[in-house]
Amino acid sequence: MLTSALRGWTATQRNVVIAAYLGWTLDAFDFLMLTLITKDIADEFHVPDTALGLVITATLALRPVGAFIFGRLADRFGRRPILMLNVLSYSALAFASAFAPDFNTFLILRCLFGVAMGGEWGVGSSLAMEHARPESRGFVSGLLQTGYPTGGLIAAAAAALLLPHYDWRTLVMLSAIPALLVVFIRMGVPEAPGWKPGKKEGASLNPTALAAGILGVGLAIVGQLSLF
Repeated sequence: MLTSALRGWTATQRNVVIAAYLGWTLDAFDFLMLTLITKDIADEFHVPDTALGLVITATLALRPVGAFIFGRLADRFGRRPILMLNVLSYSALAFASAFAPDFNTFLILRCLFGVAMGGEWGVGSSLAMEHARPESRGFVSGLLQTGYPTGGLIAAAAAALLLPHYDWRTLVMLSAIPALLVVFIRMGVPEAPGWKPGKKEGASLNPTALAAGILGVGLAIVGQLSLF
């Protein structure tokens, strides 16, 4: 029953669910905003519309990379600090793409954004589920999923209100807003009660190698773009 799922939540449980919900909502906002301004970007960079399709595809294709990286880091260092790092990462990368001087730079920044975007759902939902009561987890799972279309609605509203008066770069600058969520997480969200520091097993996660691999993927995509 819905009433039993909503009954008896503590302030901490409520804050955790709000943080996870907003994290996914704002992540979707940053991504779906791009789908509303593809023509404006293509016109400014003098590239075909299909090039923006490649940007969107590459962003989504790199999400599993982010899910692996941030998932491993969350198991090792905790859900809460990695969720804050994740939100800051996707917010900063999306914001930086507003200042891209050319299309190739824009493409690479959005590819890296795709990596950061991929980490949010797993880390945020894990933190929420580990705090939620067992009888509320089904409801919480469904609630978190609604964050994605909510982000799309906010992006559409922002585009409708601002695009007639400002250029696409101004809209992309709104990507700085999710960074404010980190303050809320810092002040009102504790670590997952059942989390314990992970142990090193086998090969350790090498951040330098991962960064080089991600950059290599971005450069490869740019190389493919030259075929258009």
